[in-house]
Amino acid sequence: MKLANYALGKWIEGDGSGQALYNAVTGEVIGNATTKGLDFAEMMNYARQVGNPKLRKMTFQERGLMLKALALYLFERKNKYYEMSYATGATRADSWIDIEGGIGNLFANASLRRQYPDQPYYVDGDMVKSSKNGTFVGHHIMVPKRGVAVHINAFNFPIWGMLEKIAVNFLAGMPAIVKPATITSFLTEAVVRDIIASGILPDGALQLLVGSARGIVDHAMHQDVITFTGSADTGLMLKSNANVLKNNVSFNMEADSLNSCVLGEDAVPGTPEFDIFIKEVRKEMTTKCGQKCTAIRKIIVPENLVEEVQIALGKQLQRTVIGDPKLKEVRMGALAGRVQVEEVLDRIKILSKNSDIVFGSVDSVNLVGADAAKGAFMSPILLLNRNPLYDEAVHTIEAFGPVSSIIPYKGTEEAIELVNRSGGALCCSIVTADAKIGREFTLGAATHHGRILILNEECAKESTGHGSPLPMLVHGGPGRAGGGEEMGGKRGVNHYMQRTAIQGSPTMLTEVMQQYQYGGTYKDPVQHPFQKYFEDLEVGETIITHKRSITEADIVNFANVSWDHFYAHTDTTSLEGTTFDQRVAHGYFILSAAAGLFVHPAKGPVLLNYGLEECRFVKPVYAGATIGVRLTVKEKITQEVKDDIPKGIVKFLVDVYDETGETVAIATILTMVKMKN
Repeated sequence: MKLANYALGKWIEGDGSGQALYNAVTGEVIGNATTKGLDFAEMMNYARQVGNPKLRKMTFQERGLMLKALALYLFERKNKYYEMSYATGATRADSWIDIEGGIGNLFANASLRRQYPDQPYYVDGDMVKSSKNGTFVGHHIMVPKRGVAVHINAFNFPIWGMLEKIAVNFLAGMPAIVKPATITSFLTEAVVRDIIASGILPDGALQLLVGSARGIVDHAMHQDVITFTGSADTGLMLKSNANVLKNNVSFNMEADSLNSCVLGEDAVPGTPEFDIFIKEVRKEMTTKCGQKCTAIRKIIVPENLVEEVQIALGKQLQRTVIGDPKLKEVRMGALAGRVQVEEVLDRIKILSKNSDIVFGSVDSVNLVGADAAKGAFMSPILLLNRNPLYDEAVHTIEAFGPVSSIIPYKGTEEAIELVNRSGGALCCSIVTADAKIGREFTLGAATHHGRILILNEECAKESTGHGSPLPMLVHGGPGRAGGGEEMGGKRGVNHYMQRTAIQGSPTMLTEVMQQYQYGGTYKDPVQHPFQKYFEDLEVGETIITHKRSITEADIVNFANVSWDHFYAHTDTTSLEGTTFDQRVAHGYFILSAAAGLFVHPAKGPVLLNYGLEECRFVKPVYAGATIGVRLTVKEKITQEVKDDIPKGIVKFLVDVYDETGETVAIATILTMVKMKN
């Protein structure tokens, strides 16, 4: 078949002259891929001029719901992707990571919308008071960049690699051009065809290149973002491109890294942790044939346990059935192609100069239902390096396949040195039940790793494992690993947005950001806000309630009702040496009394009050004080329609003040408010 590129809003089929793609299991030709005739500059301009404005205008809530719809759409079609994925050499379990892991990333980022405003931009952090009287303040907003995200992905995860990146840039409000590795691009193309056919994305939001993208970074501008996953050498070449440097193009790189798994000194044979360690290493060596950027390459073991680990791991690997990934009994399929096999074998030759092969063969492999002469198969290879402090190769040469090295260590401090010798890695793990070992190792290795897993019996059953990055956590690492950060919840979204400091009066910033800033001018709501529908409420609308005096009886009664008999509320003889002059009212009583002042008793559009944010008790309230409330509409967030009740979330600023006018308590309450339609 001829793979097609999706560019400028249409599918453009190759002329048959491109790179041949092969079935990794049978060696048969699947098709060919080429980008011949495409104008990369034109594609990038199309994304900037057509896709970007549409996404930028959407709110975070709209973008998040778009991701949810896309995830549901692809999930319904997942079985088709599983069938196609076998041709990449992946078993069904391998494909689950790629397919459902990728779709799960869409779901996770769709849910992330709840942490954002119902606006196209994000208000970052808190207001900064920049003047004595509070008439001049500062804040930060983050707006979507006006460019395009160019994603240059690796061959190992043709679906997840695309979806985990576009989920983030779409949520941020930027379009994308996806360039998967050509060797497995047929699977990416199938997913993109469905995405485009769904009509869920706006025009210009997504384009696809299935062949070479050489030269595309020459057309990048300062508003663009380039992400790269692959070899460190290729990443360095792209990152140091003259145009990228000249225009200060944002470049996020995830490069090959030598990731480690450490067996804690306490995890001796016979302990649950020892068995967990062996299982985890075996899984990381054989899942996707070890073709994962997070796979364990260095198996770091106490020197007195090397033999036990070698024997136990060898037994596990011996039981691993290799062959046609379609067969149920097969646990390890093929590498992505013969080229990958040859590259891995070349790396093994280098590693073998100072290491011994203690399991597996570079010359043969026992297969079930497959022909080694046709497919890209190889045996798992386990090496033993006895001098890791003096051999650089074991810390710098990565065989990107089912290949790992056992490395002995003496003490946790040396284990830390050995994992850090990789020069920066995406992740590492330690298997230990000893919290002191876990703490010492984590604090020592964190400088050189993007993620650390501390694994033991307590969390093993629910752990996602050494090599599974999660959407809401950062995926990336320092140094050799590229220095980038992908995903990570809001941290990932921030890569596609520009943070800008804005300064002015609280009233002006309120209008600009549509979030009430303390000290801003109050708007007259005319009627009580609790009697107004969501659409009719305006940010800044404020009611100033009538007042209430606090009595000794209030304080005593609240202590009895709440059972909060903290001495400052009940024992006036114990106040010496404290900050209180007399019996002080409970902070929660003050907040409850405030609710009594601002709540409208009649039925209205407010459905419920379901939360409280940023609550502070800033000044003691004693018997005899008089309090009032300034209740202000702080922010409005549209909600997804459920139960046929259109509604939104309204955040109200509750500013409780005393007879001097000073704030005594301040909080944000969350209310669910009906819409008219």
